[in-house]
Amino acid sequence: MGDEGHVRRPVLEMRAISKQFPGVKALGSVDLIAHAGEIHALVGENGAGKSTLMKVLSGAIQKDAGEVLVDGEHVSIRSPQDARARGIGIVYQEFSLVPALTVAENILLGRFPNHGGVVDRVAMERQARAALGELGVEIPLAARAGSLSIAQQQLVEIAKALAAEPKLLVLDEPSAVLGGADLDHLFTVLARLRERGISIIYISHRLEEVFRLADTVTVMRDGRVVETLPIGQLNQAGLVRRMVGRELEGALVDHFGEPDGDLLRVEEVRRAGVLEPISLRVRRGEIVGLAGLRGAGRTELARCIFGADPREGEVAVGGRVVPPGSPAAAIASGIGFVTEDRKAEGLILNLSVRENIGLAGLRQLASLIFIRRDDERRRVRSLIEQLQVRAAGPDVAAGALSGGNQQKVVLAKWLHTEAQVLLLDEPTRGVDVGAKREIYRLIRHIADRGAAVLMISSELPEVIGVCDRILVMHEGRLAGELPTGATEEQIMTLATGGSL
Repeated sequence: MGDEGHVRRPVLEMRAISKQFPGVKALGSVDLIAHAGEIHALVGENGAGKSTLMKVLSGAIQKDAGEVLVDGEHVSIRSPQDARARGIGIVYQEFSLVPALTVAENILLGRFPNHGGVVDRVAMERQARAALGELGVEIPLAARAGSLSIAQQQLVEIAKALAAEPKLLVLDEPSAVLGGADLDHLFTVLARLRERGISIIYISHRLEEVFRLADTVTVMRDGRVVETLPIGQLNQAGLVRRMVGRELEGALVDHFGEPDGDLLRVEEVRRAGVLEPISLRVRRGEIVGLAGLRGAGRTELARCIFGADPREGEVAVGGRVVPPGSPAAAIASGIGFVTEDRKAEGLILNLSVRENIGLAGLRQLASLIFIRRDDERRRVRSLIEQLQVRAAGPDVAAGALSGGNQQKVVLAKWLHTEAQVLLLDEPTRGVDVGAKREIYRLIRHIADRGAAVLMISSELPEVIGVCDRILVMHEGRLAGELPTGATEEQIMTLATGGSL
Protein backbone atom coordinates (compact mmCIF):
# COMPACT_ATOMS: atom_id res chain seq x y z
CA MET A 1 0.00 0.00 0.00
CA GLY A 2 1.16 3.53 -0.72
CA ASP A 3 2.27 5.97 1.96
CA GLU A 4 -0.77 7.73 3.44
CA GLY A 5 1.38 10.84 3.78
CA HIS A 6 1.76 11.29 0.02
CA VAL A 7 0.11 14.43 -1.33
CA ARG A 8 -2.58 13.15 -3.68
CA ARG A 9 -1.51 15.12 -6.72
CA PRO A 10 -3.31 14.03 -9.90
CA VAL A 11 -0.84 13.04 -12.61
CA LEU A 12 -3.59 12.01 -15.01
CA GLU A 13 -7.22 13.06 -15.37
CA MET A 14 -9.40 11.54 -18.08
CA ARG A 15 -12.80 13.23 -18.19
CA ALA A 16 -15.94 12.01 -19.98
CA ILE A 17 -13.99 9.91 -22.50
CA SER A 18 -16.23 8.34 -25.15
CA LYS A 19 -15.41 6.08 -28.08
CA GLN A 20 -17.72 4.45 -30.59
CA PHE A 21 -16.78 1.69 -33.02
CA PRO A 22 -19.20 0.51 -35.74
CA GLY A 23 -22.14 -0.97 -33.84
CA VAL A 24 -20.35 -0.87 -30.48
CA LYS A 25 -20.23 1.81 -27.77
CA ALA A 26 -16.76 0.95 -26.46
CA LEU A 27 -16.51 3.81 -23.93
CA GLY A 28 -19.34 5.90 -22.54
CA SER A 29 -18.28 9.08 -20.70
CA VAL A 30 -15.47 7.48 -18.66
CA ASP A 31 -13.70 9.38 -15.86
CA LEU A 32 -10.38 8.22 -14.43
CA ILE A 33 -7.92 9.97 -12.10
CA ALA A 34 -4.45 8.58 -11.31
CA HIS A 35 -2.38 10.17 -8.53
CA ALA A 36 1.36 10.41 -8.02
CA GLY A 37 2.83 7.65 -5.87
CA GLU A 38 -0.21 5.43 -6.32
CA ILE A 39 -0.88 2.03 -7.88
CA HIS A 40 -4.33 2.30 -9.39
CA ALA A 41 -5.87 -1.02 -10.47
CA LEU A 42 -8.27 -1.00 -13.41
CA VAL A 43 -10.46 -4.11 -13.43
CA GLY A 44 -13.45 -5.53 -15.26
CA GLU A 45 -14.50 -8.46 -17.38
CA ASN A 46 -13.11 -9.03 -20.87
CA GLY A 47 -14.63 -6.36 -23.11
CA ALA A 48 -15.34 -3.92 -20.27
CA GLY A 49 -13.36 -1.17 -22.04
CA LYS A 50 -10.13 -1.16 -20.02
CA SER A 51 -7.72 -1.67 -22.93
CA THR A 52 -9.67 0.71 -25.17
CA LEU A 53 -9.39 3.46 -22.55
CA MET A 54 -5.64 2.93 -22.32
CA LYS A 55 -5.30 2.99 -26.11
CA VAL A 56 -7.00 6.39 -26.09
CA LEU A 57 -4.47 7.52 -23.47
CA SER A 58 -1.57 6.23 -25.56
CA GLY A 59 -2.75 7.88 -28.79
CA ALA A 60 -3.14 4.49 -30.49
CA ILE A 61 -6.82 5.32 -31.08
CA GLN A 62 -8.58 8.68 -30.97
CA LYS A 63 -11.42 9.49 -28.58
CA ASP A 64 -14.73 10.79 -29.90
CA ALA A 65 -15.30 13.08 -26.91
CA GLY A 66 -13.80 14.05 -23.56
CA GLU A 67 -10.57 15.57 -22.35
CA VAL A 68 -7.22 14.46 -20.97
CA LEU A 69 -5.10 16.38 -18.45
CA VAL A 70 -1.52 15.53 -17.51
CA ASP A 71 -0.18 17.35 -14.43
CA GLY A 72 -3.23 19.63 -14.62
CA GLU A 73 -2.57 20.67 -18.23
CA HIS A 74 -4.99 19.88 -21.05
CA VAL A 75 -3.18 17.78 -23.64
CA SER A 76 -3.91 16.44 -27.09
CA ILE A 77 -2.50 12.96 -27.52
CA ARG A 78 -2.62 12.12 -31.21
CA SER A 79 0.03 9.40 -31.32
CA PRO A 80 2.15 7.12 -29.11
CA GLN A 81 4.98 9.62 -29.60
CA ASP A 82 2.79 12.35 -28.05
CA ALA A 83 2.07 10.11 -25.06
CA ARG A 84 5.76 9.30 -24.57
CA ALA A 85 6.66 12.98 -24.76
CA ARG A 86 4.15 13.61 -21.95
CA GLY A 87 5.83 11.01 -19.73
CA ILE A 88 3.27 8.24 -20.32
CA GLY A 89 4.65 4.73 -20.73
CA ILE A 90 2.30 1.91 -21.72
CA VAL A 91 2.91 -1.82 -21.93
CA TYR A 92 0.12 -3.49 -23.90
CA GLN A 93 -1.10 -7.08 -23.86
CA GLU A 94 -0.01 -7.31 -27.51
CA PHE A 95 3.76 -7.02 -27.86
CA SER A 96 5.21 -4.24 -30.01
CA LEU A 97 8.80 -5.47 -30.23
CA VAL A 98 10.56 -5.65 -33.59
CA PRO A 99 11.56 -9.34 -33.86
CA ALA A 100 14.63 -8.73 -36.06
CA LEU A 101 16.15 -6.12 -33.72
CA THR A 102 18.24 -6.91 -30.65
CA VAL A 103 17.01 -6.59 -27.09
CA ALA A 104 19.05 -3.40 -26.60
CA GLU A 105 17.77 -1.89 -29.86
CA ASN A 106 14.16 -2.61 -28.90
CA ILE A 107 14.51 -1.09 -25.44
CA LEU A 108 15.92 2.16 -26.85
CA LEU A 109 13.93 2.12 -30.11
CA GLY A 110 13.29 5.67 -31.29
CA ARG A 111 15.68 7.08 -28.69
CA PHE A 112 19.09 5.70 -29.71
CA PRO A 113 21.95 7.66 -28.09
CA ASN A 114 24.18 9.04 -30.81
CA HIS A 115 27.17 11.23 -31.55
CA GLY A 116 27.04 13.20 -34.77
CA GLY A 117 24.27 10.99 -36.14
CA VAL A 118 26.15 7.75 -35.35
CA VAL A 119 24.52 5.41 -32.84
CA ASP A 120 26.54 5.09 -29.64
CA ARG A 121 26.16 1.36 -29.07
CA VAL A 122 28.14 1.38 -25.83
CA ALA A 123 25.75 3.95 -24.34
CA MET A 124 22.74 2.13 -25.80
CA GLU A 125 23.74 -1.16 -24.17
CA ARG A 126 24.51 0.58 -20.87
CA GLN A 127 21.04 2.17 -20.77
CA ALA A 128 19.34 -1.07 -21.83
CA ARG A 129 21.25 -3.04 -19.19
CA ALA A 130 20.17 -0.53 -16.54
CA ALA A 131 16.50 -0.86 -17.55
CA LEU A 132 16.66 -4.65 -17.33
CA GLY A 133 18.61 -4.38 -14.09
CA GLU A 134 15.78 -2.38 -12.56
CA LEU A 135 13.55 -5.39 -13.23
CA GLY A 136 16.12 -7.70 -11.67
CA VAL A 137 16.46 -9.90 -14.76
CA GLU A 138 19.25 -10.78 -17.16
CA ILE A 139 18.47 -11.13 -20.85
CA PRO A 140 21.25 -11.12 -23.49
CA LEU A 141 21.31 -7.64 -24.99
CA ALA A 142 22.49 -8.93 -28.38
CA ALA A 143 19.72 -11.53 -28.68
CA ARG A 144 17.09 -10.93 -31.36
CA ALA A 145 13.68 -10.19 -29.83
CA GLY A 146 12.08 -12.84 -32.03
CA SER A 147 14.23 -15.55 -30.42
CA LEU A 148 13.06 -14.80 -26.87
CA SER A 149 10.42 -16.67 -24.89
CA ILE A 150 7.04 -14.96 -24.41
CA ALA A 151 7.92 -14.16 -20.78
CA GLN A 152 11.26 -12.62 -21.82
CA GLN A 153 9.52 -10.53 -24.47
CA GLN A 154 7.12 -9.23 -21.84
CA LEU A 155 10.03 -8.22 -19.59
CA VAL A 156 11.74 -6.43 -22.50
CA GLU A 157 8.49 -4.53 -23.17
CA ILE A 158 8.41 -3.39 -19.53
CA ALA A 159 12.11 -2.45 -19.60
CA LYS A 160 11.45 -0.45 -22.77
CA ALA A 161 8.76 1.57 -20.96
CA LEU A 162 10.97 2.09 -17.88
CA ALA A 163 13.93 3.25 -19.98
CA ALA A 164 11.89 6.32 -21.02
CA GLU A 165 11.60 7.32 -17.31
CA PRO A 166 7.82 7.78 -17.32
CA LYS A 167 5.85 9.76 -14.72
CA LEU A 168 2.86 7.49 -15.44
CA LEU A 169 3.28 3.79 -16.24
CA VAL A 170 0.39 1.68 -17.55
CA LEU A 171 0.68 -2.11 -17.44
CA ASP A 172 -2.05 -4.04 -19.28
CA GLU A 173 -2.17 -7.65 -18.00
CA PRO A 174 1.63 -7.85 -17.41
CA SER A 175 1.38 -11.05 -15.41
CA ALA A 176 -0.51 -13.02 -18.08
CA VAL A 177 2.78 -14.55 -19.24
CA LEU A 178 4.93 -14.01 -16.15
CA GLY A 179 5.26 -16.20 -13.12
CA GLY A 180 7.49 -17.12 -10.20
CA ALA A 181 10.61 -15.03 -9.76
CA ASP A 182 9.86 -12.77 -12.75
CA LEU A 183 6.52 -11.75 -11.26
CA ASP A 184 8.02 -11.19 -7.82
CA HIS A 185 10.71 -8.98 -9.36
CA LEU A 186 8.03 -6.98 -11.17
CA PHE A 187 6.03 -6.42 -7.99
CA THR A 188 9.16 -5.26 -6.17
CA VAL A 189 9.92 -2.80 -8.97
CA LEU A 190 6.36 -1.43 -8.95
CA ALA A 191 6.53 -0.84 -5.19
CA ARG A 192 9.85 0.97 -5.66
CA LEU A 193 8.43 3.13 -8.48
CA ARG A 194 5.45 4.04 -6.31
CA GLU A 195 7.80 5.20 -3.55
CA ARG A 196 9.54 7.42 -6.10
CA GLY A 197 6.21 9.14 -6.78
CA ILE A 198 5.48 7.50 -10.13
CA SER A 199 1.82 6.85 -10.90
CA ILE A 200 0.99 3.30 -12.02
CA ILE A 201 -2.19 2.05 -13.67
CA TYR A 202 -2.31 -1.73 -13.33
CA ILE A 203 -4.82 -3.76 -15.39
CA SER A 204 -5.26 -7.34 -14.28
CA HIS A 205 -7.85 -10.11 -14.09
CA ARG A 206 -5.89 -11.72 -11.26
CA LEU A 207 -7.63 -10.28 -8.25
CA GLU A 208 -5.07 -11.60 -5.77
CA GLU A 209 -2.55 -9.27 -7.48
CA VAL A 210 -4.95 -6.34 -7.20
CA PHE A 211 -5.26 -6.81 -3.44
CA ARG A 212 -1.49 -7.32 -3.11
CA LEU A 213 -0.48 -4.22 -5.07
CA ALA A 214 -3.19 -1.61 -5.43
CA ASP A 215 -4.01 1.47 -3.41
CA THR A 216 -7.14 2.30 -5.43
CA VAL A 217 -9.40 0.26 -7.70
CA THR A 218 -11.61 1.42 -10.56
CA VAL A 219 -14.17 -1.10 -11.81
CA MET A 220 -15.34 -0.89 -15.43
CA ARG A 221 -18.30 -2.67 -16.96
CA ASP A 222 -19.77 -2.37 -20.46
CA GLY A 223 -17.63 0.65 -21.35
CA ARG A 224 -18.42 2.65 -18.22
CA VAL A 225 -16.94 3.20 -14.76
CA VAL A 226 -18.98 1.45 -12.08
CA GLU A 227 -17.06 2.68 -9.04
CA THR A 228 -13.67 3.87 -7.81
CA LEU A 229 -12.76 2.87 -4.25
CA PRO A 230 -9.73 2.57 -1.94
CA ILE A 231 -8.64 -1.08 -1.84
CA GLY A 232 -9.24 -1.15 1.92
CA GLN A 233 -12.98 -0.80 1.33
CA LEU A 234 -13.20 -3.97 -0.75
CA ASN A 235 -12.92 -7.73 -0.46
CA GLN A 236 -12.64 -10.18 -3.34
CA ALA A 237 -16.33 -11.16 -3.31
CA GLY A 238 -17.38 -7.51 -3.38
CA LEU A 239 -15.02 -6.73 -6.23
CA VAL A 240 -16.26 -9.69 -8.29
CA ARG A 241 -19.86 -8.58 -7.68
CA ARG A 242 -19.09 -5.09 -8.98
CA MET A 243 -17.30 -6.50 -12.05
CA VAL A 244 -20.22 -8.76 -12.99
CA GLY A 245 -23.11 -6.57 -11.87
CA ARG A 246 -25.91 -8.01 -13.99
CA GLU A 247 -28.34 -10.88 -14.11
CA LEU A 248 -28.61 -13.17 -17.11
CA GLU A 249 -32.13 -13.40 -18.45
CA GLY A 250 -32.50 -17.12 -18.99
CA ALA A 251 -30.85 -19.38 -21.54
CA LEU A 252 -29.81 -17.93 -24.89
CA VAL A 253 -30.92 -21.08 -26.73
CA ASP A 254 -33.45 -23.84 -26.14
CA HIS A 255 -32.04 -27.20 -25.15
CA PHE A 256 -33.50 -30.39 -26.62
CA GLY A 257 -32.79 -33.97 -25.63
CA GLU A 258 -30.19 -35.39 -23.28
CA PRO A 259 -26.45 -35.90 -23.97
CA ASP A 260 -25.62 -39.56 -24.51
CA GLY A 261 -22.23 -41.22 -23.96
CA ASP A 262 -18.70 -39.76 -23.98
CA LEU A 263 -17.61 -38.79 -27.48
CA LEU A 264 -14.49 -36.69 -26.70
CA ARG A 265 -12.15 -37.98 -24.01
CA VAL A 266 -9.12 -35.94 -22.89
CA GLU A 267 -6.88 -37.83 -20.47
CA GLU A 268 -4.01 -36.17 -18.58
CA VAL A 269 -3.22 -33.83 -21.48
CA ARG A 270 -0.39 -31.49 -20.55
CA ARG A 271 2.25 -29.25 -22.05
CA ALA A 272 5.33 -28.32 -20.05
CA GLY A 273 5.20 -24.75 -18.77
CA VAL A 274 1.78 -24.16 -20.32
CA LEU A 275 -0.76 -26.73 -19.15
CA GLU A 276 -0.90 -28.89 -16.06
CA PRO A 277 -2.43 -32.38 -16.59
CA ILE A 278 -6.05 -31.90 -17.68
CA SER A 279 -8.75 -34.55 -18.05
CA LEU A 280 -12.26 -33.92 -19.33
CA ARG A 281 -15.15 -35.56 -21.17
CA VAL A 282 -17.68 -34.16 -23.63
CA ARG A 283 -20.71 -36.30 -24.41
CA ARG A 284 -22.53 -36.70 -27.70
CA GLY A 285 -25.11 -33.92 -27.93
CA GLU A 286 -23.46 -31.81 -25.23
CA ILE A 287 -22.04 -28.28 -25.24
CA VAL A 288 -19.35 -27.84 -22.59
CA GLY A 289 -18.15 -24.31 -21.90
CA LEU A 290 -14.50 -23.60 -21.18
CA ALA A 291 -14.30 -20.36 -19.20
CA GLY A 292 -11.37 -18.49 -17.69
CA LEU A 293 -9.39 -15.32 -18.02
CA ARG A 294 -6.90 -14.37 -20.66
CA GLY A 295 -3.76 -16.51 -20.30
CA ALA A 296 -5.54 -19.27 -18.34
CA GLY A 297 -4.67 -21.85 -21.01
CA ARG A 298 -8.02 -22.31 -22.75
CA THR A 299 -6.79 -21.77 -26.31
CA GLU A 300 -3.63 -23.75 -25.60
CA LEU A 301 -5.73 -26.73 -24.48
CA ALA A 302 -7.84 -26.59 -27.64
CA ARG A 303 -4.73 -26.42 -29.83
CA CYS A 304 -3.25 -29.43 -28.04
CA ILE A 305 -6.45 -31.43 -28.53
CA PHE A 306 -6.46 -30.52 -32.24
CA GLY A 307 -2.78 -31.42 -32.66
CA ALA A 308 -1.71 -27.88 -33.58
CA ASP A 309 0.65 -27.80 -30.57
CA PRO A 310 2.71 -30.62 -29.02
CA ARG A 311 1.24 -32.41 -26.02
CA GLU A 312 1.57 -35.32 -23.68
CA GLY A 313 -1.43 -37.38 -22.62
CA GLU A 314 -4.23 -38.93 -24.64
CA VAL A 315 -7.12 -37.65 -26.75
CA ALA A 316 -9.77 -40.04 -28.06
CA VAL A 317 -12.89 -39.60 -30.20
CA GLY A 318 -15.50 -42.33 -29.93
CA GLY A 319 -12.97 -44.52 -28.13
CA ARG A 320 -10.31 -44.20 -30.86
CA VAL A 321 -7.06 -42.53 -29.85
CA VAL A 322 -6.06 -39.47 -31.90
CA PRO A 323 -2.31 -39.30 -32.70
CA PRO A 324 -0.69 -36.19 -31.16
CA GLY A 325 0.84 -33.30 -33.07
CA SER A 326 -1.15 -33.71 -36.29
CA PRO A 327 -4.15 -31.55 -37.24
CA ALA A 328 -4.63 -33.83 -40.26
CA ALA A 329 -5.01 -36.83 -37.94
CA ALA A 330 -7.42 -34.85 -35.76
CA ILE A 331 -9.55 -33.92 -38.77
CA ALA A 332 -9.53 -37.54 -39.96
CA SER A 333 -10.68 -38.55 -36.46
CA GLY A 334 -13.64 -36.21 -36.67
CA ILE A 335 -12.37 -33.09 -34.85
CA GLY A 336 -12.99 -29.58 -36.17
CA PHE A 337 -11.43 -26.42 -34.73
CA VAL A 338 -12.92 -22.94 -35.12
CA THR A 339 -10.01 -20.72 -34.04
CA GLU A 340 -10.43 -17.38 -32.26
CA ASP A 341 -8.87 -15.45 -35.16
CA ARG A 342 -11.06 -16.31 -38.12
CA LYS A 343 -9.29 -13.88 -40.47
CA ALA A 344 -5.76 -15.12 -39.81
CA GLU A 345 -6.43 -18.83 -39.19
CA GLY A 346 -10.03 -19.68 -40.08
CA LEU A 347 -10.45 -18.22 -43.57
CA ILE A 348 -8.51 -17.37 -46.70
CA LEU A 349 -10.15 -14.03 -47.30
CA ASN A 350 -9.40 -13.71 -51.01
CA LEU A 351 -10.87 -17.14 -51.75
CA SER A 352 -14.58 -17.56 -52.38
CA VAL A 353 -17.13 -18.70 -49.84
CA ARG A 354 -17.38 -21.99 -51.75
CA GLU A 355 -13.63 -22.57 -51.70
CA ASN A 356 -13.34 -21.75 -47.99
CA ILE A 357 -16.16 -24.09 -47.04
CA GLY A 358 -14.68 -26.88 -49.13
CA LEU A 359 -11.09 -26.56 -47.90
CA ALA A 360 -11.22 -28.96 -44.94
CA GLY A 361 -13.46 -31.48 -46.70
CA LEU A 362 -11.61 -32.04 -49.96
CA ARG A 363 -10.95 -35.67 -49.10
CA GLN A 364 -14.68 -36.45 -49.08
CA LEU A 365 -15.08 -34.87 -52.52
CA ALA A 366 -12.06 -36.43 -54.21
CA SER A 367 -12.17 -39.07 -56.91
CA LEU A 368 -8.59 -40.16 -57.52
CA ILE A 369 -6.84 -36.79 -58.06
CA PHE A 370 -9.95 -34.86 -59.10
CA ILE A 371 -12.50 -32.91 -57.07
CA ARG A 372 -16.15 -33.66 -57.82
CA ARG A 373 -17.12 -30.03 -58.40
CA ASP A 374 -20.84 -30.70 -58.84
CA ASP A 375 -20.96 -32.46 -55.46
CA GLU A 376 -18.95 -29.65 -53.90
CA ARG A 377 -21.31 -26.95 -55.21
CA ARG A 378 -24.38 -28.90 -54.10
CA ARG A 379 -23.07 -29.45 -50.56
CA VAL A 380 -21.82 -25.88 -50.24
CA ARG A 381 -25.18 -24.44 -51.38
CA SER A 382 -26.97 -26.67 -48.88
CA LEU A 383 -24.75 -25.43 -46.05
CA ILE A 384 -25.14 -21.79 -47.08
CA GLU A 385 -28.92 -22.19 -46.93
CA GLN A 386 -28.84 -24.18 -43.68
CA LEU A 387 -26.64 -21.61 -41.91
CA GLN A 388 -28.35 -18.66 -43.62
CA VAL A 389 -25.06 -17.19 -44.82
CA ARG A 390 -25.88 -13.80 -46.33
CA ALA A 391 -23.77 -13.53 -49.47
CA ALA A 392 -24.49 -12.57 -53.05
CA GLY A 393 -23.45 -16.09 -54.03
CA PRO A 394 -21.01 -18.92 -53.24
CA ASP A 395 -18.32 -17.40 -55.45
CA VAL A 396 -18.13 -14.10 -53.53
CA ALA A 397 -14.82 -13.59 -51.70
CA ALA A 398 -15.06 -14.44 -47.99
CA GLY A 399 -13.37 -11.14 -47.15
CA ALA A 400 -16.39 -9.25 -48.53
CA LEU A 401 -18.76 -10.69 -45.91
CA SER A 402 -19.69 -9.24 -42.53
CA GLY A 403 -18.04 -10.66 -39.42
CA GLY A 404 -21.08 -12.73 -38.51
CA ASN A 405 -21.33 -14.25 -41.97
CA GLN A 406 -17.60 -14.96 -42.05
CA GLN A 407 -18.03 -16.87 -38.79
CA LYS A 408 -20.87 -18.88 -40.33
CA VAL A 409 -18.58 -19.78 -43.24
CA VAL A 410 -15.98 -21.08 -40.77
CA LEU A 411 -18.67 -23.19 -39.05
CA ALA A 412 -19.86 -24.42 -42.44
CA LYS A 413 -16.31 -25.51 -43.29
CA TRP A 414 -16.29 -27.90 -40.36
CA LEU A 415 -19.87 -29.07 -40.89
CA HIS A 416 -18.76 -29.91 -44.42
CA THR A 417 -16.25 -32.37 -42.93
CA GLU A 418 -19.06 -33.93 -40.85
CA ALA A 419 -16.96 -33.31 -37.72
CA GLN A 420 -18.14 -35.22 -34.66
CA VAL A 421 -16.27 -32.97 -32.22
CA LEU A 422 -16.19 -29.19 -32.57
CA LEU A 423 -13.70 -27.03 -30.68
CA LEU A 424 -14.99 -23.45 -30.76
CA ASP A 425 -12.60 -20.72 -29.61
CA GLU A 426 -14.46 -17.42 -29.07
CA PRO A 427 -17.05 -18.28 -31.77
CA THR A 428 -18.83 -14.90 -31.55
CA ARG A 429 -15.84 -12.57 -31.20
CA GLY A 430 -16.37 -9.43 -33.28
CA VAL A 431 -19.92 -10.45 -34.19
CA ASP A 432 -22.95 -8.20 -33.74
CA VAL A 433 -25.80 -9.07 -31.39
CA GLY A 434 -28.18 -10.34 -34.05
CA ALA A 435 -25.58 -12.62 -35.64
CA LYS A 436 -24.59 -13.91 -32.20
CA ARG A 437 -28.09 -15.25 -31.64
CA GLU A 438 -27.97 -17.04 -34.99
CA ILE A 439 -24.59 -18.58 -34.14
CA TYR A 440 -25.89 -19.75 -30.75
CA ARG A 441 -28.77 -21.45 -32.55
CA LEU A 442 -26.36 -23.11 -34.98
CA ILE A 443 -24.12 -24.39 -32.18
CA ARG A 444 -27.14 -25.85 -30.38
CA HIS A 445 -28.33 -27.41 -33.64
CA ILE A 446 -24.91 -28.98 -34.24
CA ALA A 447 -24.96 -30.52 -30.75
CA ASP A 448 -28.54 -31.73 -31.06
CA ARG A 449 -27.51 -33.61 -34.21
CA GLY A 450 -25.11 -35.63 -32.04
CA ALA A 451 -21.83 -33.69 -32.08
CA ALA A 452 -19.77 -32.96 -28.96
CA VAL A 453 -18.96 -29.24 -28.61
CA LEU A 454 -16.23 -27.70 -26.44
CA MET A 455 -16.79 -23.94 -26.51
CA ILE A 456 -14.28 -21.37 -25.25
CA SER A 457 -15.76 -17.96 -24.53
CA SER A 458 -14.77 -14.88 -22.54
CA GLU A 459 -18.39 -13.69 -22.45
CA LEU A 460 -19.88 -15.15 -19.28
CA PRO A 461 -23.54 -14.64 -20.27
CA GLU A 462 -22.74 -16.60 -23.43
CA VAL A 463 -21.17 -19.48 -21.49
CA ILE A 464 -24.08 -19.62 -19.05
CA GLY A 465 -26.79 -19.21 -21.67
CA VAL A 466 -25.50 -21.70 -24.25
CA CYS A 467 -23.61 -24.45 -22.42
CA ASP A 468 -24.81 -27.58 -20.60
CA ARG A 469 -21.80 -27.64 -18.27
CA ILE A 470 -19.01 -25.17 -17.56
CA LEU A 471 -15.35 -25.98 -16.92
CA VAL A 472 -13.29 -23.10 -15.50
CA MET A 473 -9.53 -22.76 -16.05
CA HIS A 474 -7.00 -20.83 -13.96
CA GLU A 475 -3.27 -20.63 -14.72
CA GLY A 476 -3.05 -23.73 -16.92
CA ARG A 477 -5.25 -26.04 -14.86
CA LEU A 478 -8.91 -26.88 -14.40
CA ALA A 479 -10.10 -24.92 -11.37
CA GLY A 480 -13.55 -26.44 -11.19
CA GLU A 481 -16.75 -27.54 -12.92
CA LEU A 482 -20.14 -25.82 -12.68
CA PRO A 483 -23.57 -27.02 -13.79
CA THR A 484 -26.00 -25.20 -16.03
CA GLY A 485 -27.54 -22.39 -14.02
CA ALA A 486 -24.19 -21.30 -12.55
CA THR A 487 -23.75 -17.59 -11.88
CA GLU A 488 -21.17 -15.21 -13.33
CA GLU A 489 -19.92 -14.58 -9.81
CA GLN A 490 -19.22 -18.32 -9.32
CA ILE A 491 -17.31 -18.51 -12.62
CA MET A 492 -15.25 -15.39 -11.89
CA THR A 493 -14.44 -16.65 -8.40
CA LEU A 494 -12.93 -19.86 -9.82
CA ALA A 495 -11.28 -18.00 -12.73
CA THR A 496 -9.46 -15.65 -10.38
CA GLY A 497 -8.09 -18.44 -8.16
CA GLY A 498 -10.79 -18.44 -5.49
CA SER A 499 -12.86 -21.35 -4.22
CA LEU A 500 -16.60 -21.84 -3.85
